[in-house]
Amino acid sequence: MPFGYHGRILHCDLTRRILTVEEPDAGFYRKYLGGSAIGNYYLLRMLEPGVDPLSPKNLLVLSTSVMTGTPLAGQSRFDAAAKSPLTGGVGSSQAGGFWPAQFKFTGFDAVVIQGAASSPVYLWIHQGQAELKSADHLWGLVTGDVQRAIREEQGDSKIEVLQCGPAGEQGVLFSAMINDCTRANGRNGLGAVMGSKNLKAVAVRGKNLPEIADRETLKELAKYGAEHVPQGLQLYGTGEGVDWQQLAGGLPTRNYQSGVFEGAKDIAGTTMAETILKDRSTCYACPIRCKRVVEVKDPEFKVDPIYGGPEYEALAAFGSYCGVDDLKAVARANQLCNMYGMDTISCGATIAWAMECFEKGLIGLEETDGLELEFGNTRSMLTAVERIARREGDFFHLLGEGSARAAAKIGRGAEEFLTTVKKQEAPAHMPRVKRSLALIYAVNPNGADHQSHEHDPAYSEGDGWEIWKDRMELLGLTSPQPIQDLGKEKVRYSLRTQWVYSLLDSLVLCQFVFGPAWQIYGPQQIIQAVRAVTGWEVSLEELLQVGERRLNMMQAINAREGIGRQDPPLPPRFFEPLPDGPSQGLTIDRTELLEAIETYYQMAGWELENAQPTRSKLSELDLDWVADLLEQAGQN
Repeated sequence: MPFGYHGRILHCDLTRRILTVEEPDAGFYRKYLGGSAIGNYYLLRMLEPGVDPLSPKNLLVLSTSVMTGTPLAGQSRFDAAAKSPLTGGVGSSQAGGFWPAQFKFTGFDAVVIQGAASSPVYLWIHQGQAELKSADHLWGLVTGDVQRAIREEQGDSKIEVLQCGPAGEQGVLFSAMINDCTRANGRNGLGAVMGSKNLKAVAVRGKNLPEIADRETLKELAKYGAEHVPQGLQLYGTGEGVDWQQLAGGLPTRNYQSGVFEGAKDIAGTTMAETILKDRSTCYACPIRCKRVVEVKDPEFKVDPIYGGPEYEALAAFGSYCGVDDLKAVARANQLCNMYGMDTISCGATIAWAMECFEKGLIGLEETDGLELEFGNTRSMLTAVERIARREGDFFHLLGEGSARAAAKIGRGAEEFLTTVKKQEAPAHMPRVKRSLALIYAVNPNGADHQSHEHDPAYSEGDGWEIWKDRMELLGLTSPQPIQDLGKEKVRYSLRTQWVYSLLDSLVLCQFVFGPAWQIYGPQQIIQAVRAVTGWEVSLEELLQVGERRLNMMQAINAREGIGRQDPPLPPRFFEPLPDGPSQGLTIDRTELLEAIETYYQMAGWELENAQPTRSKLSELDLDWVADLLEQAGQN
């Protein structure tokens, strides 16, 4: 009997309406563990290079891991993988909540979805069974209404629903997949992939809990987690990051033109806790309860608690990015994204880019249908969110393509205001302040992502080093660097912690609970948890190799799609010195960054010219079959 997994993967062909079950062996699960690694395995095996991401030929893989559904904090997460319509390369995005555990309880570890239905459907998975149901009556409805309707239709209020939302139906390229009306697979536009397949939702309900090899050890780990809940995260959510970023001069403001925002305190998590916070929600079996639940009764900015509340990225994207200091308005924008199914980061950043274009005269009232898109204009920001979601009017239809494509069409210097990498808008962590982010944003396979490695403070000289020292040394990191350094040792730190985060995306563990530095559980406890659940005597190096394997598979997918080294590696805005605040004068040196990228590729085992993983590196990771695929693609 396997521990931690069911050994069953569901395959759903929407075009032919055929459902089959694959039963991989134990070696498959130990090699890939789950989550993003399994998703990328199927993308490489089944997806033809060069397909349109919104065509039936794209693949959508939803995968849990050997850890999902166990009684441990931070494990109820899953990965969604597909070719990204936003970047044109590999797409991988994670989400938490109760849907992941409930899906695992159905008796499946993953579902591989291909083709497209001739009319709207939803996939209903329950107790080892699966069937396709008509979703004609659900098409066009917002997420709260869809969730309510499916639960009523199946007569079970505990059904968990993952859906694409109206934005995904409309093909907004940064649309998200939403579960529980609050949890988002936000990045890479995978909601648009779901919508393109006429797949409105995946509803799940089950009672098949995975077997666990060592319950006593897992119980001790769970107890430790409950006793070490970060109080700030519990009380203020990730929104407490607004205060930290403002203090460091790293809070992106007015489309990344500054790192300080005069209205920061008004949109901070601490202010939210004192004003509009109604409750705190959680994910399955997690004691932290970090998710915000807010309520606003003001008719102008009405927020229903069913849609949760804004986290740090949304507070910044609709707040400081857009120069908006009204917390109620930011909460309303967050709700609109959860209702319609959109990534808050890309949505807010795209609007902020449009605001700068408007204020500098590149676009006018004629293009915006009379909407004054000025920084700080609360009503315009909210109107823009809703028009993008509905794709109303030519200009807002264009904004639904993301800022990079909009800039290419508008021209007239609009590209100078972009904050995109691989056509994806950057999150609210500034590489001019946290220098290693400049490197990782530039080389990361699926675009700028702040959750792909550990940030600079965890490997910086000073008194704080003692806090992280023991954990860092487990990773072979023993020489903390000046915080603004981007030399060889900082590159090595970035790569090795990137492997850790890549591992977490394959185990699909919450990065606020598990990680290399400040999290509740460190590397040693990740080993203990995997051993306790699976019974496998895994080592740290074996687990890190899973993370490295997943990263190389993602890069291989990009290589097949012709996506290699980016030139320039980052948008022009990131090379402008910050004008004020604690970070005044900080910038990124192009030569230093290019040298760091070269060093990274050498350390990673990727070709310097095109960033493709070498055959020797792929062989080292037991991925010879991937090397063969790359050779075949090169011959074609």
